[in-house]
Amino acid sequence: MADLISRPAYLEQLIQHRDVDLIKIVTGVRRCGKSSLLDLYHGYLTEDGVSEDHIIHMNLESLKYRNLRDYLTFYDYVSERILQKGKTYLIFDELQVVEHWEKAIESFRLDYNVDIYITGSNAYLLSTEFSTLLSGRYVEIRMLPLSFREFLDFYEFPAHVSADEKFQKYLQFGGMPILREYQFHETRINQALEGIYSTVVLRDIMQRNGGQPDQLTLEKIVRFLCSNIGSATSPNNIGNVLSHEGDLTAGKGKHVAGKTVAKYIAMLTDAYIFYTVSRYDVKGKQLLKTLEKNYIVDIGFRNMFLGYRDADRGHILENIVYLELLRRDYRVYIGKVGETEIDFVAEKPDDKLYVQVTESMLSEETRERELRPLRMIADNYEKIILSMDRDYIRSYDGIKSINIVDWLLKK
Repeated sequence: MADLISRPAYLEQLIQHRDVDLIKIVTGVRRCGKSSLLDLYHGYLTEDGVSEDHIIHMNLESLKYRNLRDYLTFYDYVSERILQKGKTYLIFDELQVVEHWEKAIESFRLDYNVDIYITGSNAYLLSTEFSTLLSGRYVEIRMLPLSFREFLDFYEFPAHVSADEKFQKYLQFGGMPILREYQFHETRINQALEGIYSTVVLRDIMQRNGGQPDQLTLEKIVRFLCSNIGSATSPNNIGNVLSHEGDLTAGKGKHVAGKTVAKYIAMLTDAYIFYTVSRYDVKGKQLLKTLEKNYIVDIGFRNMFLGYRDADRGHILENIVYLELLRRDYRVYIGKVGETEIDFVAEKPDDKLYVQVTESMLSEETRERELRPLRMIADNYEKIILSMDRDYIRSYDGIKSINIVDWLLKK
């Protein structure tokens, strides 16, 4: 475990939930660092004085456990190793290989003095199913790829490289932890990302849905969503556009319905590849059911599909800000104010933040476009515009103008 680099924000979440009578379930896209997080937590427990015989840590994909494929055998194997005295910490990785694993997990919780932590393939451990499987007796820790701050911890840069130059690397390659192995070698990084993506599609999506999705259609939709990050779309719109381009047809020119597109997008969000964000009417204080936006879990995947072009930076920045708001525990919506739009309305139980994202505010036209919707909001919650500018103007009528790199690095 010596070469593991800490993910303090996620480790702290596990520590805060320690010894609470809830099952801790770590979710997230494949290879975002879930297994490493459990290793880090194991290390934390031992450093805090928990003896190894009070920690049962198993990766169920290891052939060591090849006979533990049903919940009864699994339950018996683990039960024999739980000590009667004191609390035992159960850490299970790739738990989905055990059929009806949830029955064993619930029984451990009832029968023994244990604290339980699990991860698994998102094909089988989807958040939408937790409440059914575990009757609400769980907490979900949603893990994302590296934030920009974590990215700087993972990579070593020469002393002369500025924060803005490091950020350009982040914009280009994204934050999947495995990329550290390749030290910004673009070809190898794209090969690694393709491998992760293929695994998600073939195992987490195709396998989970009984091989039903048409892989070519699914890929067309992924490319469309990547090309239209930050654009309001609907499944019907997507179906119309791709059918018009001759990309989405079934049989002899038959149009694929928006319902099919919606189903495929749901599969992608269930596998944590995309996040769908609803629009919120700020003045009417209600969610709108039309024209959602979609953001990708890591910008590296988007650039792998489409190539990295400077012309796309505005949408790439918007995607990065969206993910950062999630990391900061906000619930995020697209804001509608009259006929104008706010990129993000970010809410916590006791806080709200309005955010506009643009590459630059230097042109008067852009400045007015970004400020107008924020000026139309009458409440006193914080309103900010994030851009790449390093300008001397820090505020417009109380609306803060912040450099996006500075904002991402803020603790």
